[in-house]
Amino acid sequence: MMCLRILGRRTAFGLAVLSAFYGCQALALTATENVRLAFESAKPGDVITIEEGVYEFDRPLTLKTRGVTIRGAGIDKTVLSFRNQVAGTDGIVVNADDFLIEDLAIEDVPGDSLKIRRSKNVTVRRVRVEWTDGPKATNGGYGIFPVRSRNVLVEDSVAIGASDAGIYVGQSRNVVIRNNIVRSNVAGIEIENSVNVDTYGNWAENNTAGIEILNMPYLKLNGRSIRVFENDLVTNNLPNFATSGTTASELPAGAGVVINSIDEIEIFGNRFVDNDTASVFIMSHHLLPYTGDREIVPVFDPYPERIAIHQNSYDGGGEAPTFPGLEEVRRTVFAASGRLPEVVWDGAVNPDKSVADARICLGDEDAGIVSVDALNGYRDVVVDAEVHRCLLPSLMPVELGN
Repeated sequence: MMCLRILGRRTAFGLAVLSAFYGCQALALTATENVRLAFESAKPGDVITIEEGVYEFDRPLTLKTRGVTIRGAGIDKTVLSFRNQVAGTDGIVVNADDFLIEDLAIEDVPGDSLKIRRSKNVTVRRVRVEWTDGPKATNGGYGIFPVRSRNVLVEDSVAIGASDAGIYVGQSRNVVIRNNIVRSNVAGIEIENSVNVDTYGNWAENNTAGIEILNMPYLKLNGRSIRVFENDLVTNNLPNFATSGTTASELPAGAGVVINSIDEIEIFGNRFVDNDTASVFIMSHHLLPYTGDREIVPVFDPYPERIAIHQNSYDGGGEAPTFPGLEEVRRTVFAASGRLPEVVWDGAVNPDKSVADARICLGDEDAGIVSVDALNGYRDVVVDAEVHRCLLPSLMPVELGN
């Protein structure tokens, strides 16, 4: 005969202790073990509710069941801590469709905090990921990290202290990143080799770069059609603290938005404030290689083209560029103003095309642009906004569910 009874009570540390009786013999289970059991035994449609408290885990939590909701009591009330992790490196790892997580925090993960892989119809809402000791190279790389996924919504969340990207989306389609706060990360938000992404209403402050948009040369999905609008990109000048030798360590400090080797980007209605290198920094793969030892895919295009920048507001910026060569350009070419223009472009153009063909368009907004000829030692710096007073068709909004 077996009888099962679970009782809960609060300890002085704010954690529940569950007592289970198997075969009528008592066996004490901590709340942490109960949460792990709920992840591992979840059935489609389950709602896992984690009450207020601090829960300490020594290994990752894994979910592979579709249709599960994970719900805490609040972004600062339910805290899942991985500070003392001894096995694995990630925090929560999800490989499941129709997944929702909301109202909790994930802290001090050695690796990636919330990793979501090959999943469809994902919502991350009011989730805080943070490394509580501040920016350090030993912090985990990614905070909220959906990859190879489709129909992803990340909203009203907070990411602090990631040594690569606070919120990352990679090799994914149909993504909305909105109304989040990203602070003190290397990249606040990173959009890599992804198609159809809307990023809006976010506050990016004190990151190495506020938002990074790029195609990596060894990934097959060719990213494009990305809108960045109505974001606040403020003082993203944090010295890069990524581990030396990693791709993230090459990201220059001081840019509100970095665009690298990717086409069809629309940047509009944003507020840029005091980003020391540039409000928008556009570069080719040649300037910031990001390769390592991996093989470049045949379809890779290193030149950014069809970039629309319009209806933004600018306050300061460009006064202390960190990328090699740009400080000399500032001092020699822009001595009168003491600052680089709002948009800095490395000037690299497909050899079979002209500058006009690149279609880097500022519309009719009051913003300046400089082509710095970075690949030729900054010998032929061009300050001519007129060739960039062009218009591009607006990109279509992302519709989740497609």
